Amino acid sequence: MKLHFFILIFFFQHFLFSQETLPFVENFSKQDYNGDNQVWSVSQGDDNALYFANNSFLIRYDGVKWEKYTLPNKTIIRSVLAFQGKVFTGSYNEFGFWVRENGVMKYTSLSADKDFFEGNTRSEEVWKIFSLNKKIYFQTFNELYIYDSEKIVKKNFPYQISYCFVVRDRLFAATVHKGIYEFLGGEFDKVAGLEPIEDNIIYGIDAYKNQNFFFTQKNGVFVQNVNEELLAWNHPINEKLKTQIIITAKVFKAKVLIGTAFNGIYVVDLTSNEYFNINRSNSLRNNSVLSISVDKEQDVWLGLDNGISHIILNSPYQIFSDHSGQLGTVYSLASYGEGYLLGTNHGVFESKDNKLTLIPNSQGQVWDIEKVDDKYVIGHNEGTFEYSENKGYRKLNDLTGGWNFKKDKFANRYIQANYTGLYLFPDPNDFSVYKKINDKMKPIKDFVQVGPKAFVLADSYRGLYKVELNEKDEPEKITNITQLNEIQNDFGVKLFHYKNAELYYIDNVWYFLESISNKLIPNEVFNANFKNIQEIISLDEDDFIVNKDGKLFIINNVDNNFIWVPIPQEYYLGKLINNETKVYKKEGKYLLNTDDGFLQINSLRSQFAKQNVKIELASSNNTFLREGGSVGFKEQLKLYVISEYYGSKKTPLYYKIDDEALVPLEKGVVELKNLVSDSHSISVYYNDGEKFVEASKFSFKVSDPWYFSIWMKLVYVLIIASLLLLYYKWTKYKYYQKLKLKEEELKHKNEILRLEIEADNKLKLQEYEKHILENQVQAKANELASKSLSIVKQGELIDSIQKILDSEKNITSLKAKISKAIKINALNKNEWKSFEENLLKSNEDFVKQLTLKHQNLTSKDIKLCIYLKMNLSSKEIAPLMNISYRGVELHRYRLRKKMDLDSSVNLNLFMNNIK
Repeated sequence: MKLHFFILIFFFQHFLFSQETLPFVENFSKQDYNGDNQVWSVSQGDDNALYFANNSFLIRYDGVKWEKYTLPNKTIIRSVLAFQGKVFTGSYNEFGFWVRENGVMKYTSLSADKDFFEGNTRSEEVWKIFSLNKKIYFQTFNELYIYDSEKIVKKNFPYQISYCFVVRDRLFAATVHKGIYEFLGGEFDKVAGLEPIEDNIIYGIDAYKNQNFFFTQKNGVFVQNVNEELLAWNHPINEKLKTQIIITAKVFKAKVLIGTAFNGIYVVDLTSNEYFNINRSNSLRNNSVLSISVDKEQDVWLGLDNGISHIILNSPYQIFSDHSGQLGTVYSLASYGEGYLLGTNHGVFESKDNKLTLIPNSQGQVWDIEKVDDKYVIGHNEGTFEYSENKGYRKLNDLTGGWNFKKDKFANRYIQANYTGLYLFPDPNDFSVYKKINDKMKPIKDFVQVGPKAFVLADSYRGLYKVELNEKDEPEKITNITQLNEIQNDFGVKLFHYKNAELYYIDNVWYFLESISNKLIPNEVFNANFKNIQEIISLDEDDFIVNKDGKLFIINNVDNNFIWVPIPQEYYLGKLINNETKVYKKEGKYLLNTDDGFLQINSLRSQFAKQNVKIELASSNNTFLREGGSVGFKEQLKLYVISEYYGSKKTPLYYKIDDEALVPLEKGVVELKNLVSDSHSISVYYNDGEKFVEASKFSFKVSDPWYFSIWMKLVYVLIIASLLLLYYKWTKYKYYQKLKLKEEELKHKNEILRLEIEADNKLKLQEYEKHILENQVQAKANELASKSLSIVKQGELIDSIQKILDSEKNITSLKAKISKAIKINALNKNEWKSFEENLLKSNEDFVKQLTLKHQNLTSKDIKLCIYLKMNLSSKEIAPLMNISYRGVELHRYRLRKKMDLDSSVNLNLFMNNIK
C-alpha cells in the first residue's frame, strides 16, 4: 500500500502535461443552433451574418439569434456562399439562392426544371461554391458550373476532382491522383511542375506573397516559390501533419490555418514560424474540422463534424487554461527564462515550451513568487522557500503564508507580509535571518513603505496601521490610522500605488495619508471615478485594472482623462479569484491570474472602433417591424440588437426606451412587455471609454387597444350622441313633468295653507275657549274662595255670639235659644265635604303637578298648598283646616321641609308658579 502511495506521489511530482497560451474559442452545439451535426461550409454575407451549410438546414447567425431554413425538396445542403446580397446554396441535384425579406430567408431555385443535372450528373451533389470575376462557380466531383446571373454553363472535369480553388484570380481543379488542372479559356490544362503531389488528394491550395501552398490529405504541405521547384514545407509542424488527415486549409495575412480530421486546427504564423494547435483537449468542441472561414474581423469560423467554433484570433487577449485540473487555482506568476513559474493551490509549476511541470516537493498552497537576483522567493503555506536552477527547491525559513515580498525602497533588504505579521530581512543573501516589525501576531496581507523607517499595513481582516521603527528597526510607534480618523467600517482595506502616491480605499472612499498628522484626506479624483469597485490592480504608472460588479476594465490615463477599456467577459467569466487578482508583466505583455491559469493581455491601449448596430424588433408571431411601424396593444416584442462585430471589436452595448435610463445589453436580446399605446423609440449606445455614443435608433408605435380604434371611437361617438339625445328628451320630459308637479305642488301648498289657517283659527278659538274656561274656573275658584271666606266670617260670627252668650250667664233661657240658633246655622259635615271636593276639582291640574314633583305630600299638605295658591293667609286658612293659627304656621314649616324649600322662598308665589 505504501509503495503504491509513493509511486503516486512520484508520478504527481513529475507530472508533465501540455499547455499553451491560446486565443479564445466560442463553441456552439447543435442544441444552440437547433440543427444537425456536420457543418460543411461557412460564409459571411454583406449583412455581416454568418451562413452555415448544416446538412438538412441553412443556418443563419447574426451574433444574437439563430435562424434555420430547409430547402423545398428537403435535400442535404453541402455548400454555401454569400455573394452580393444573395446566399447561394448547393445540395443534391439542386442549386439556388436565398434572399432575406422582412426578416425571413426566401429561396429561389436555379436548377428546378433545368436539365444540367441530367445524364451522368443525375446523382450529383454541389460540394463547393465560389466566385471569380463577378461570376458564381459551383462544382460537383465531376462537373463545374458557371452562373453569370442569366444562364448556367456546365463544364466537365477531365477526371474526378476533390475541390476547385481560386488562387491569385486563377482557377485550379485538384483531381484525385491525377494532378492539378487550371481552367483557362473554357478548358482545363494540367499544371506542370507539380509531380511530387500528383498522386495525392489535394484539400487546399492557397498563396502568400510569392509562395503557393498545397495541402495534401495525408502527405503534409508542399510549397512552391514562383518559378521554382515544388518542395515539402520546411516547417517543424509538417512532419506532424503527415500523421494527420488534412480536410481543409486556408492562408490569410501571414497565417496558415489547417483543419484536420482528428486533431482540430493548426494555426501557423508565417512571420515567426510559431504555431499552436486548438483541439478538443484544450478548447475546441470537436476534433474534426470540415470547413474554415475568415470573417471581416480576421477571426476564424470552423464548421465541425459536430458543431461550430469561433476562434477570436484578432484579439489583444489570450488564455492559458488548464483543462486537466492538475494546475489548480493560480495565485502568483513570475517570468522564468522563456517560460513562467506559476504558484497555485497545488504547488509551484514551471511552464516551458508549452509544457507544465510540477516542481518536486512544492505541493501545497502558494501565495507569492518574487524574483530576487537569480533566484525566486516563494511564499508558501508551509514556510518561505527558494527556487533556482542551481539549488533547486529548498526551504529558507518557517514564516508561513507569505502574501507579499518586497524590496526596501531605501536600503538593500527585503520585507515580507505573511500569516503572523510583517518581517524584515536585513541580509538579502540570507533569508533565514529576519526580524518582526509589528507588535502583535496578526496576519498582514499588504503593506506600503512610506519612509525609511515607516510602513503602512493593511490587516487581512480590518484596520489600517502605521508602524514607525527606531534606529534598531524595532517598533517605536504603532498608530491605528482608521481608529484615529474615526472610521467605523474598516474591513477589507485596499492599498494602491499610483503615480508615486499611495492611496487607500476604505469603506468605499479613496484617501491619501497626510504623513505628519496621520490624517486620511479624501482623494477627489479617485472618488469621482472609482467608487463601488471590488478590486484595483496596478499595471504601470499610468494604467491599472478595475474590477467593478464582476467586470474587468483596463483604465488608460490619456491627457489626465480616464479611459475605461472593457475586457470581454468571456475571457474570465467565473474564473476570477475574489480579492486575489494580480497582474504580472512579461516582455510587454500582462498576465492576470485566474482559477485555472491566466489571462494574457497583449495591449493596454483602447481597441474602440465605431461599430454599426442594427435593431430588429419582432412581434409575437416572429414578424419583423419596419422603422416607424406599429404593433398591437400589449403585444409581446423581442428586441434584437445586432452588431457588425463578433470578436474583440464588439464593445458592450446599452439601450434605453424613450427617456428611461440606460440598461446594459447582456445577450443582445430583450423582451418588451406591457408597452403603453404611444410612439416609442429605442436607442442603442456604446461607450468609447469617455462617453456614451449613440450607435442606432429605432422608432415604432404601439397601437391603441381595440376599444380605442377609430371604428370603436365612431361607435362611442354614436353611443354618446344617442345618449345625449335620449338625455335631452328625458330632460325635456322631466321638465314638463316638473312644471306639472310644481303646479300640483302649488295647489297642494295652497290647500295646506288653507288647512293650516283653518287649523290655526281652530287652535286660536280653542285657546280662546280655554282661556274663557280658565277665567270661568278662576271665577269659580274666586267665588269658592269668597264663599269660603263668608263661611269663615260666619263661623267667626257664630264664635263671637257664642262668646257673648257665654259671657251672659244670667240669662239662662236666652242662652239656650241662642245656642240652638247657632247650632242650626252651623255647617254640617256633608256641606264641608262638598266644599273640599269642589276645592280639589277646581285645582285638579295643580294637584297633579304638585304630587308629581313631591310624592311625599299628605292630603292635608295638598289642601294647605291649594289655600296658599289662593293667596290665603294663615289666619284665613286656620278655620278652613279646623286648626289654630299656630297650627297653620307649624304646618307651613313642615311643608317647607318636605318640599326642601328655604325659608326665604315665598310659599304663595312658589305655589302659583307650579304649572
